[in-house]
Amino acid sequence: ILFTFLQGDHVALLSAFAEMGLKLRLDIPEQAMEVMNVFFRTSTPASEALVSSHSRMRPKRWVLVAGNGVVLMVVGGGCCGAPDLPLQCRLMMENMKALAERRTKNMKVMQEKLNLKEKEVKRFNPIDAFPGDIVIFSRVLNLLRGLSSTMDVRINYMDIMRPFAESVLQCNISNGPALNAQWILNTPAHSDLEAKLRHLLVELGNADKILGIQVCAYKNGEVIIDTSAGVLGRYDPRPVQPDSLFPVFSVTKGITAGMLHWLIDHWKLKLEESVSNIWPEFKPNKKDAIKVHHVLNHTSGLHNALADLTRENPLLMCDWDECLNRIALSAPETEPGHEQLYHYMSFGWLCGGIIEHVTGKKFQEILEEVFIHPLKIEGELYIGIPPGMIRTLLDVCAHSNHCVESRLATLTLDTDDLSKLSGMTSRNDLPSTFQPGDIAQLVTTLPAVFNTLDVRRAILPAANGHCSARALARYYASLVDGGVIPPPHSSLSKPPLGSHPHTPIFASKKTPKKRKGVNIKELFAASDNISSSEQRQNYDNSNGESSVGKADSNNYTRLASDSSCSNNSYPTTAEKGTDDNHQTVCKIFSNPGIHDAFLGAGEYENLILPGGKFGLGFRRVCAKDGSIIGFGHSGMGGSTGYCDIRNRFAIAVTVNKMSFGAVTGRIIDFVCSELDIPLPEEFSRGTDLQLNLEKPLIN
Repeated sequence: ILFTFLQGDHVALLSAFAEMGLKLRLDIPEQAMEVMNVFFRTSTPASEALVSSHSRMRPKRWVLVAGNGVVLMVVGGGCCGAPDLPLQCRLMMENMKALAERRTKNMKVMQEKLNLKEKEVKRFNPIDAFPGDIVIFSRVLNLLRGLSSTMDVRINYMDIMRPFAESVLQCNISNGPALNAQWILNTPAHSDLEAKLRHLLVELGNADKILGIQVCAYKNGEVIIDTSAGVLGRYDPRPVQPDSLFPVFSVTKGITAGMLHWLIDHWKLKLEESVSNIWPEFKPNKKDAIKVHHVLNHTSGLHNALADLTRENPLLMCDWDECLNRIALSAPETEPGHEQLYHYMSFGWLCGGIIEHVTGKKFQEILEEVFIHPLKIEGELYIGIPPGMIRTLLDVCAHSNHCVESRLATLTLDTDDLSKLSGMTSRNDLPSTFQPGDIAQLVTTLPAVFNTLDVRRAILPAANGHCSARALARYYASLVDGGVIPPPHSSLSKPPLGSHPHTPIFASKKTPKKRKGVNIKELFAASDNISSSEQRQNYDNSNGESSVGKADSNNYTRLASDSSCSNNSYPTTAEKGTDDNHQTVCKIFSNPGIHDAFLGAGEYENLILPGGKFGLGFRRVCAKDGSIIGFGHSGMGGSTGYCDIRNRFAIAVTVNKMSFGAVTGRIIDFVCSELDIPLPEEFSRGTDLQLNLEKPLIN
């Protein structure tokens, strides 16, 4: 609790409460942090003692009270008016007034969340269970505070308690596998490959290169790896579970890009369409030439847009509507389509604005409709985690302790990599505001910023995805098969994927404005009325070869029996078709050339800048010989997700100890070597520090 307060980590604070047995009846993380601020406040010397108006005294008489309740001085009296109080006393009075106002504000929040009347909220207790340890500790703390006030000294409890708390935590948290036999979660291995991989993870853990990690992989539509290891945070000893949620930074872009492609595939959007035609407010500053494909290919010229905002006031990026308004008024630095520069933050606001204006719905609502529900990954993939808001007293009674916040991993830095950051050279594929020098400053603040609850709950489609590796791997397992939804995830992975019931409610936006020359109703009707017999088949069922090609191999041995793969239970919202064996399959995409659309290949080649690393929203995954083998997206710190089209292979790695990708590279290298499939050039650097510094996994 002490460390979560010091770091301002609302998520960890709620988890610490739950672990101690302090149960809250509603979602009030901000108020809980404020209570901790009062709880651990610095003591007040007698010379600056608390001043209050005593109700039993005559009017205009003020009483000086020490922290232990002892009356020290009576000032003023009679009808002579307010006393001339010392400056310190007036300041303390203002502090007490501020505390009273804060309490009133907090009560109002509870009243609104529970929809209670004023009299009811006064009787409502937000705490469901209060452990005795905290009662004793608070009494001891108050006694010490009173004693220090009587002795006229100021005691900063944080400075005194921090080193002792840190020492105790470090003694009780066995971060590495050498000291923790349960460091790797004890679940059955899906294959001999997974069993071998766990030995590698133990090796990396003993070298202190892993804090918490998840690895999940699919081959030919089946799960072959689903391993979790380590702990959720530096000061959070809880083990990583298959359903733990990791911040994955720019891995989020691959999901956001998929949402745009879904709209295109369902005839609700065109790649050649001008963004200003969809989003009228976007037209100022000569942006009418920017088209949807420019945004996806990182060639819109808005690579530095809102860069100052994220540096001067990072919390302002949590205001979704304000960011959309600002990006709409921004000015491009280069002509659309002329230069590919990584849109590290602006990509999300551009894509998000397009998605909301096309559909008239909230971004997260479309995410659930397009991927979450069809893939059955509920509760394990968010772009902006939902608040666990409890709206009624009935909800209070039925509230589950398994909220989203309790499953979040906490970020930390690999300090060894950080100390060698100065070795990075400038890169011409990055915008001027995102060069190595800027990254060096940014990376030191990222964990503190992205561990806060405000940022975790923000809609940042370029950088704020929170997911499990198994949800991310399932996403790419579907994409690698052209959108065919894989069989249900392995039953060996507990709790079952998609079993979390939490479904946030989003208020829909107003009906989108009519686009010039486009009939919205006709577009939606056209996509809804396409019969399954008219749907184009997946790559593997098409007569022509894709521009990437295909292959198939099984270089692994299945170990455990997994009955779930035979249970083909698919959501009715996805489009249905048949495979070569005349089995019913459900698909997210109907375009047989969807891989070419992702890569900017084939008929889509003229929509991207030649020679660039990005296709249309996804990073092209190339083998060492330069041939394109798939697509995906990595994130700053080492998390990644990608698929190999030729080998029907998809993998996801999520980490909470941020580095320059050496650990992820070792894992991908090992898995690809065991399967005898090409190793992506992006991950071919292994543990070579110089190469990792020159080309870190920041995309």
